[in-house]
Amino acid sequence: MVLESISKIIKIQLPAYLKKLPLPETIGGFARLTVSEWLRLLPLLGILALLGYLTIRPFLPKKKKQRDSLINLKIQKENPKVVNEIDIEDLRTPNVCYCRCWRSKTFPVCDKSHIKHNELTGDNVGPLILKKKTL
Repeated sequence: MVLESISKIIKIQLPAYLKKLPLPETIGGFARLTVSEWLRLLPLLGILALLGYLTIRPFLPKKKKQRDSLINLKIQKENPKVVNEIDIEDLRTPNVCYCRCWRSKTFPVCDKSHIKHNELTGDNVGPLILKKKTL
């Protein structure tokens, strides 16, 4: 039943649809098409554009992942080493996440910037999570 429906679409409905399309015989004829004729052509043009894109997509350049780059790009660059001290006794919430990707806008506290960093670089860095024990 499914194949019969597909067969009907391909053998009957598609040719009927294509016959009704206002396809000009010359390139200049496209300039003379009305708005309603262009609207009737849109589905076909969209499908052709999609097929064209899917055809050339394997040949398009791939997005390069950044590897072997600096980790700390902007935090306390004037210091030879970045050190943050936090007293465990000062933890006011049960869980505190500290940044290890150096991209956090709230450094040293994590703001989940590592997610974007990992996508760009292929890295797998995550936060340091300190949990306060309840006695």
